[in-house]
Amino acid sequence: QVQLVESGGGSVQAGGSLRLSCTIYGYSYRSVCMGWFRQAPGKEREGVVVIERDGSTNYADSVKGRFTISEDNAKNTLYLQMNSLKPEDTAMYYCAADFRMRRGGYCYTNPTEYKYRGQGTQVTVSS
Repeated sequence: QVQLVESGGGSVQAGGSLRLSCTIYGYSYRSVCMGWFRQAPGKEREGVVVIERDGSTNYADSVKGRFTISEDNAKNTLYLQMNSLKPEDTAMYYCAADFRMRRGGYCYTNPTEYKYRGQGTQVTVSS
């Protein structure tokens, strides 16, 4: 069983930064596919980033160049550094994980469909 715990959300003004954390319990983050997705009120879930087991990343176009993943192996924690935040980034952010993989050992590209997710952390960006 994988347990995910997010933290780090909050309220910032446009142009500001936040760093979200996702601590994984039960397995090393290197043994599963990891990702972040978000959901704003009244909108569909949107994938933000997928982290392959080798550490490579795939960001959504909407966050590319502004959001960055980093890792703390000792803490089994992934961080989502969010810079140049925009009001449209306002959403509940979820960390997600899944053992399932595509042919070739690659992660599925849509983290909204991953089996395990945390409780979410709210990010609010004001203009």
